[in-house]
Amino acid sequence: MDPLLDTFTTELRRGTLTLAVLSQLKIPQYGYSLVQRLEEAGVTIEQSTLYPLLRRLEKQELLTSSWDTTESRPRKYYVINEYGSELYEQLKNEWKTMTLELKTLLERDGDDHESD
Repeated sequence: MDPLLDTFTTELRRGTLTLAVLSQLKIPQYGYSLVQRLEEAGVTIEQSTLYPLLRRLEKQELLTSSWDTTESRPRKYYVINEYGSELYEQLKNEWKTMTLELKTLLERDGDDHESD
């Protein structure tokens, strides 16, 4: 892949991953289960990207976490809280607006350059 394209793709994905992660945390998830849910939907995320993102979202008070120690291996579960849900709904609406705007621009691309 072209290094510049790789940079732009990473920038595009960064914001969409936040939205994708928030969308899946209405029910508590631990890291690996979240990776699986995202991958089932076609969204690939490395654990080295996911865990810092989860910690950042928790620090921003969008998520709540708790440890489950009932299994042989303790797991930290994350769930979106009320503030996170409100922000998620606003982000989702912004995403829908932006994608419609971009879709309009991209579909027109090349169609009306003759009038320039």
